[in-house]
Amino acid sequence: MSVPTLRQLTLDLAAQLSVLYPAPEAEAIAALVIESLLGLSPLQRRMQAAAEVPAAVAEQVPTLLARLLRHEPVQYVLGQAHFYDLTLAVTPATLIPRPETEELVQLIIRAHHGQPGLRILDVGTGSGCIPIALSQHLSGAQFTAVDISAEALAVAHRNAGAYGAAIDFQQVDILCELPQMEPHSLHVLVSNPPYVLEKEKALMRLNVLAHEPATALFVPDHDPLLFYHRLAEVGRQFLLPGGTLYLEGNEQYMHAVAAALAAAGYQQACVHPDLFGKDRFVSAIAPAAWPGLC
Repeated sequence: MSVPTLRQLTLDLAAQLSVLYPAPEAEAIAALVIESLLGLSPLQRRMQAAAEVPAAVAEQVPTLLARLLRHEPVQYVLGQAHFYDLTLAVTPATLIPRPETEELVQLIIRAHHGQPGLRILDVGTGSGCIPIALSQHLSGAQFTAVDISAEALAVAHRNAGAYGAAIDFQQVDILCELPQMEPHSLHVLVSNPPYVLEKEKALMRLNVLAHEPATALFVPDHDPLLFYHRLAEVGRQFLLPGGTLYLEGNEQYMHAVAAALAAAGYQQACVHPDLFGKDRFVSAIAPAAWPGLC
């Protein structure tokens, strides 16, 4: 049997994945698998395209392919995802970090770079992607990150350790509990909460629906702003005057989220588009004094 080259193995894998994915996506998944198995960057893979694949590596491909053909996301198959120049461990207990959330991180870095003594809370941290990425760019910041899932927090702990990020992880059901921290001590509260409506399940791909954690994805159809109302309350408890709330969400509802924050007393509630022009984020500022509070 001939030994395949990197190019041949990548093309063969992409061809087999094309039964599930459009050609460009199948090719991207195949390239990611080969790069991960061989420890190569995309540029290195292309430059070494004519090199033969070691037999020990080629032998791993059928098992990985079988999992991919069962609609398992490639990030879970490989056990890792790339996010904001990080390589993070992910498991089915954690949501796979999305490119949009990289934009949320960038929004915060641009606004707070160089600000001393930052204290930041991430609600629904999952893999820990947001605070770990922020920790690499906001020197001296202190981080707390909470999640309802003990399994997700174990993954986040491991990721934080890999990047030397000192983060206080807490298991908290944010809908009925509060993090352990001093009131009115935060400069930044950030969250990418569940925001997919139950009725939208029919529009979702099987690789997401069957494998990613439902608790990190879905909200009831009758209460799409469930987490945003609660996060507004959490912000009232913990944000300093002038502190900022940053939220990611469903493009259909971000103007409603901004209006809800304004009604709760936040100032400068602003909707921010993502790179595709979709209303994806909201930021808002905590006032000097909350209305209705002494």
